[in-house]
Amino acid sequence: MTDRPNILWLFSDQHRADVVGSAGHPVVRTPNLDALAAEGAVFERLFCQGPLCVPARVSLLTERYVRDHGAFENDYPAAPDMPTMVQSIRDAGYHTAAIGKMHLFPHPLDVAEGVPRMRAFGFEEVDEVVGKLACGFVRNPYTDHLEAEGLLQTYRAFVRERTPWLRLADPSHPGKPTWAVDPSPLPPEHYIDAWVGRRAARWIEDRPGDEPFFCWVGFPGPHDPWDAPASSVRRYDGDAIPLDSTRRPEVPADGPLSAFLRAFLAYSSSDTLTDDRAREVRRHYYANLTVIDDAVGEILAALDRRGLSERTWVVYSSDHGEMLGTHGLLNKMVFYEPSVRVPLIVRPPGGAGPTRVDALLEHVDLSATLRSLAGAGAVPGSAGRPFTDALAGGAVAGREVVISENFGFAMWRTDRYKLVVYEKDRLPVQLFDLTEDPEEDRNVVGDPAYAAVVSDMVHAFVEPFLTVAATRPGPDLVERGGGMTYARRRRLATPAD
Repeated sequence: MTDRPNILWLFSDQHRADVVGSAGHPVVRTPNLDALAAEGAVFERLFCQGPLCVPARVSLLTERYVRDHGAFENDYPAAPDMPTMVQSIRDAGYHTAAIGKMHLFPHPLDVAEGVPRMRAFGFEEVDEVVGKLACGFVRNPYTDHLEAEGLLQTYRAFVRERTPWLRLADPSHPGKPTWAVDPSPLPPEHYIDAWVGRRAARWIEDRPGDEPFFCWVGFPGPHDPWDAPASSVRRYDGDAIPLDSTRRPEVPADGPLSAFLRAFLAYSSSDTLTDDRAREVRRHYYANLTVIDDAVGEILAALDRRGLSERTWVVYSSDHGEMLGTHGLLNKMVFYEPSVRVPLIVRPPGGAGPTRVDALLEHVDLSATLRSLAGAGAVPGSAGRPFTDALAGGAVAGREVVISENFGFAMWRTDRYKLVVYEKDRLPVQLFDLTEDPEEDRNVVGDPAYAAVVSDMVHAFVEPFLTVAATRPGPDLVERGGGMTYARRRRLATPAD
């Protein structure tokens, strides 16, 4: 029997860091994640490298910042030959597997076409599905399952009606706004997150031999649409759903921030979001998280049945957060805390006493840490700093500043301040004083009292980071005149069924 630990990475899509029971959330029910937290380390200030699926996930894969790997929007892939942390873990003698939603490059119309690329990234075993919205167009094992059950056309009609880029690309499309809440038309056992959880549990049950494994399990939820099964939503009937600040950001008359916010408000339907609608979105989001938590419980039970819990690191995190009505906004993409801060729970083999880590950390640090736990070699070009000392009960210094990027904008966040800059012109567009304004309600970038703060942050952080030219395979949102719908997505929206 090998003495090297397994690594099981449970990974959701669009999970806001504060919406978990172990974070003190007053409503959401996540008993299995809470149990993991009680036996491991909770990292309270982990930030994604980009608040959007592909940018964030490719940074995790490559341990690089978004400007370095080039996938700065979902339709832009990274270079296929870029070294990855999965390759490094594989080369250290681990069996590497991907189960569920990975979204490491723009979807082909059939995920089978992407398997060679996934194997080139270092995954020896690939059982990939796509997210809920992409299931409306992309063939994958989950849609094959629905087709065999006679449910595919029902599901595809449901998700296409709720697809933002269809609604924006075609004004005649009878689409629903992002804030629409409707239970899935599928029986609960066929809901995508429950299905992925069963598939991962079965993989653990059937895993042969003693070769150590690294398994990345990707849940498609709690990403919109807000379609948790009705039985799961009923678990939250009668619960009061609190809101935090609903003050929308002020949209400038012109300039880069104006283009970005206007496009974002239209894409996310935030321009028509009311407080009551936001509460119902939250209720359905919590229900989806409870489905995922139930699936996590199934997976952990499979580990126990196989006698693997005592030699498996279990990690739970997400690619980015979700605004959930904070500032009157839905979705991610912006640089407010609910969008860029992600949950992270790490339980060591056999469990340990609970630990909370408050250091500022980045996604690339998580990847470097997973690689370190496997005893794997360095990834060329890595920006990650392992925090394995924190997992052994030691201190971790954390970072002076954390960085996140997408759509041609970037955020620099320190303990006290957050500065957002349009990268092309190095133009500061937002500044928040997190001590005086922890809810980020007041953009003080133009306040003379903060001029020195802006200047100091630009000099200390922005200019050094932007010295190296970005890898950009296409124009950013401002350069193409705004809008978050792209030509490739329009083509994807009209495949033959």
